[in-house]
Amino acid sequence: MTSITDYLNHTAEKFPEKIAFVDEKRAITFSELRMEARKVASVLIGMGVRRQPVAVFLDKSASCVAAFLGIAYSGNFYTPLDTMMPETRIRKILDTLKPMAVITDKEHKEQAVSFAEGAEVFTYEDMLNIPADDSTVSHVESQIIDTDICYCLFTSGSTGVPKGVIVPHRGVIAYTEWVHDTFDFTNETIIGNQTPLYFSMSVQDIYQTIRSGCTTYFIPRQLFSFPIKLLDYMNEHRISSIYWVPSALCLVANLRALGRREMPYLNQILFAGEAMPAKQLNMWRRALPHVKYYNLFGPTEATDICTYYALDRKIGDDESVPIGWPCKNVGIEILDEKNHPIGEDRQGELCVKGSFLAYGYYNNPEKTNAAFVQNPLNKAYPEIIYRTGDLVKWNEHGELVYVGRKDFQIKHMGYRIELGEIETAAGSIEHVDANACIYDSKRDRIHMFYAGKATEDELTATLAGLIPEYMLPNDIHHLRSMPLNLNGKIDRNLLKTKIEGN
Repeated sequence: MTSITDYLNHTAEKFPEKIAFVDEKRAITFSELRMEARKVASVLIGMGVRRQPVAVFLDKSASCVAAFLGIAYSGNFYTPLDTMMPETRIRKILDTLKPMAVITDKEHKEQAVSFAEGAEVFTYEDMLNIPADDSTVSHVESQIIDTDICYCLFTSGSTGVPKGVIVPHRGVIAYTEWVHDTFDFTNETIIGNQTPLYFSMSVQDIYQTIRSGCTTYFIPRQLFSFPIKLLDYMNEHRISSIYWVPSALCLVANLRALGRREMPYLNQILFAGEAMPAKQLNMWRRALPHVKYYNLFGPTEATDICTYYALDRKIGDDESVPIGWPCKNVGIEILDEKNHPIGEDRQGELCVKGSFLAYGYYNNPEKTNAAFVQNPLNKAYPEIIYRTGDLVKWNEHGELVYVGRKDFQIKHMGYRIELGEIETAAGSIEHVDANACIYDSKRDRIHMFYAGKATEDELTATLAGLIPEYMLPNDIHHLRSMPLNLNGKIDRNLLKTKIEGN
């Protein structure tokens, strides 16, 4: 197995007429997916370039996945540009990426041409009108090696400039095989996708589908505003496995949809991307006790994750949900500020190594060299680790627990404080549906934003019994709902602007 296209070749031969992906406009079989991808590849191969970036500017759809795979067949690598992305972000990405081509559709071609400076713009419909040159595609495919780049996904940069994470075929294959073996995916599994295709969590949905012969439904985004309709949709399509961000799971729980519908087909729930509040997780576990629950944790720089935890014990509402232990073929080091391994009662920075690891950031050697570094515990030979910036510790059960981000750690009133600890405490309070803490360093004030029926006085009084006085928020802001970014996670940048605007 050297390329992710090997998965599609095998599955299209084994299950040619089986539905692979379903969007709001159409369903595509594995044989159709392979055929469309090889047509895309034939056009790109005609440009005479290899190992170059190609941007995909399409709605989340079966066509978008086929474009990704066509780019892989052509020996190049893809970068998703969602049509809902702000144009300023798209331009920043393209300034770094400088793609040789942009694939879009007729609906979005005019918009794509406006920002695709120096890149050739292809419409997906026109690419499908050109017959696939199978012999040429097979020749190019035979030259792909597992260390070639598969994709480049852009994450948010601390300076406002997105960083393009470079992931090789080898990383995707190693991750996909681990997922398949750990969560028992088969050709009978039906996946309900929630995350955008430019978000690393979608890698599991896409490649597990073509690896195992699953069927994936791209759940319409608007349904996440109507939890009952969302659950009805899942039942209608017999969705058995979901991998969502916690904010999406919390929305269903907070709006009291659980228990109002039986979910006989759903058998496993995976979540990642942000801390899952134990209170809402327990609401799911009580409503659907037959379901298996897994907390997955890790950065885009490790393909998607590096540790996981199967929920096999009771978790208190005021506990942090453990992130468990390393995935197979993933190594971790937990280092203190002096690059020494932490003791059992201390916290340190999670560092990752192994086959899931990305190469670094595209066209950004400075950021790459700062985060992808020689393992300080190994002086004998080259061994790269990725410094995640995540602070973790071992709990009394010997499980790894997420404490917070290094950049969420603040110095307030002379104390070193983890904002994540405050958020965990607030999340355990009755009638607090979601919350986030933002630190105003200029004024040395902790701001808490929350949604739910609890009053500000109730929240303050209850928090005082859960955390030390010096950790109590200085300002509490009640919102009708927490703002979410395009990934479905709490939009902390937007909350930060609310503080700066005051």
